[in-house]
Amino acid sequence: MQIHATEKEILSGKTTDIYFHRAEEILKAENKNPEVVAEIWAKNLPDDYKWGIFTGLEEALQLFNNLDVDIWSLPEGSLFYPREPVFTIKGKYLDFASLETPLLGFLCQASGISTKAARCRIAAKGKQILSFGARRMHPSITPVIDRYAYSGGVDGVSAVLSGERLNIRPQGTMPHSVILILGDTERAAIAYDNAVSEEVPRIILVDTFSDEKVETLRVAKAIGEKLNAVRIDTPSSRRSSWAGIAREIREELNLKNYRNVGIFVSGGLDEYTITNLNPWVDGYDIGPSLSDAPTINFNLDIVEIEDDPVTKKRGGSWNEMDFRMRKMREEKDCI
Repeated sequence: MQIHATEKEILSGKTTDIYFHRAEEILKAENKNPEVVAEIWAKNLPDDYKWGIFTGLEEALQLFNNLDVDIWSLPEGSLFYPREPVFTIKGKYLDFASLETPLLGFLCQASGISTKAARCRIAAKGKQILSFGARRMHPSITPVIDRYAYSGGVDGVSAVLSGERLNIRPQGTMPHSVILILGDTERAAIAYDNAVSEEVPRIILVDTFSDEKVETLRVAKAIGEKLNAVRIDTPSSRRSSWAGIAREIREELNLKNYRNVGIFVSGGLDEYTITNLNPWVDGYDIGPSLSDAPTINFNLDIVEIEDDPVTKKRGGSWNEMDFRMRKMREEKDCI
């Protein structure tokens, strides 16, 4: 059974909301197809964010490849603010009416993921962050999640296909299953070191069977200078906080003269937990907060019909951001 929408189905309006097809029926019956200007903007951002990162432009533009419309847009990766128009279309309304739903879908999700990634990037203060959200969403959109997380500032991705599409090497350590099957963390670390290419960093899980600090020292002793870092993905049954565990490990590594061994953390991270962990941690594997990032609730509104300004109620008057976008159109700075 075919579940995923094909490119042909998207371009033909099959993924749009039905009321746009009804709009087409009504306007055709009334012999109305005016030239309009429509703007995409967000009244508010999730969780009272002060800014967002605009992405999804390349996919959005593909919707208009064969249409006689003019497009003005912020560049991919631009910073934007609430109520600022980010994408403007000028053309005959019926030429693009059925594309509104997929157009917003491309921009809303992409920008949401990139915005969350950028917030995590700022919180990490230069330390490594990786996108590990592939397992939390439908696999068909794994490359989408990782692409826009990468656009927003993550250093790498875990999924193989995402790495291929981005032309970067996917990154990751080992799952708990290997340690469970081999029955011992130290044995798993040695097996990892023996089996995996030397180009791959030796980052070993240390939270499967025993205390993380104890396992870290066992692994460090077992593979010595080859050990690049340890990773903790501690279950909630541990009587401590991530920061407390990371601090214990860091202090013990320093005490035993393993100062070059880093600490990675994974599981349930976001910009707030990263801020708390940053004094002790060297890198983060970020999952659901990227894959399930709050979407940016962009709207598409007609603001001109046949050169006459028009608008629905927008909760306030046009501001200087609207003026800036209109000025950009006048200067023909379009794509």
